[in-house]
Amino acid sequence: MAAKRDYYEVLGVSRDADADAIKKAYRKLAIQYHPDKNPGNVEAEEQFKQITEAYEVLSDATKRKKYDQFGHQAFGPGSGGFGGRGGFEGIDLEEALRTFMGAFGGGGGGGSIFDDFFGGGGGGSRTASNRGADLRFDLEIDFEEAVFGSQRDLTFSVLEDCKECNGTGAEKGSKKEVCPQCKGTGQVVSSNGFFHVRQTCSMCRGAGEMVRNPCRACRGTGRAKARRTISVKIPAGVETGSRLRVSGKGESGSRGGVAGDLYVVLHVKEHSLFQRRDEDIFVQMPVPYPVATLGGEIEVPTLHGFAKLKIPAGTESGKVFRLRGKGLTGMGRFDNGDQHVIVSVETPERLSGKQKKALEEYARLLDESNHPRSKAIRREAEEFFRRRDALKKTA
Repeated sequence: MAAKRDYYEVLGVSRDADADAIKKAYRKLAIQYHPDKNPGNVEAEEQFKQITEAYEVLSDATKRKKYDQFGHQAFGPGSGGFGGRGGFEGIDLEEALRTFMGAFGGGGGGGSIFDDFFGGGGGGSRTASNRGADLRFDLEIDFEEAVFGSQRDLTFSVLEDCKECNGTGAEKGSKKEVCPQCKGTGQVVSSNGFFHVRQTCSMCRGAGEMVRNPCRACRGTGRAKARRTISVKIPAGVETGSRLRVSGKGESGSRGGVAGDLYVVLHVKEHSLFQRRDEDIFVQMPVPYPVATLGGEIEVPTLHGFAKLKIPAGTESGKVFRLRGKGLTGMGRFDNGDQHVIVSVETPERLSGKQKKALEEYARLLDESNHPRSKAIRREAEEFFRRRDALKKTA
């Protein structure tokens, strides 16, 4: 017979581990190796047995002290410990886990933390499983709606309580009966050795009740398809991907379960003038050639109206100016973002004869000193060609 593993080794903790570390280690392993999570896996079942045995000892200060002194012999026959089969005679594993999970806030209400972790079937779990499905509604909105907010009506199909039977699933004049197999609990418990397996009742499918005369309108389901229209407020500052949660407007729950929620996922249309990045706004703004050359002032559109912007003399295309506080107010913020104005020098079109002559005269008055960048590029190109020709001679 193989020697029993050290309890500290089984839980993967050091011998000086405190009670909290032991609880955390056990919790992690119990979830990993629980039989409900590993159906038919004998190895996982044995591992679960070992970690629960180890925890039963190390979580008890008195038993842990005995184990530290005498090892596994502390709980052999006649020791007053667990008994001859590794300490598991008569122990309900679910009860052992409940004892442990109580340290994490379990033990109250209709269900247990054990049920929450492993899909068990207390009354609370059945109620949760009867909850109606959440619904998603994708809504495309205009840029202006995202910036300033709006009100929209949404119409969609949804499963609601059947109006003929008021959600009971039973034909008028009849009523539900308690399931004879699970006696109204919605679950049946079977034992296999020292394991207690809790499963959803196959006769009533977890409802705890049965309908002898099902409603003809909903065929006993208690729910039917319907069209629903609701009004949704879109707050200012939303963006693509923002989700609005409308509580209780999803599908109705089955068998008295609560309704699910409706999630409205927003998609903002692009705007031809304004582009958004978080709370900042970007605008491409043309600047007349004379203004870019001599300097001046232009009017720039913002979310809040036109704003004046000074253009320094010699401004080139691509220059970015910032207008503080001219962006939008994001959700959860009280201050505005900024607006960034990206200017581009605008070349005049459809010139008259007089305008052309004026430009020609202007061009004759200019020389290289008026275009330093063009002069610098020509100088760099000539240096490149010089080195190219020198390399050709040595090749």
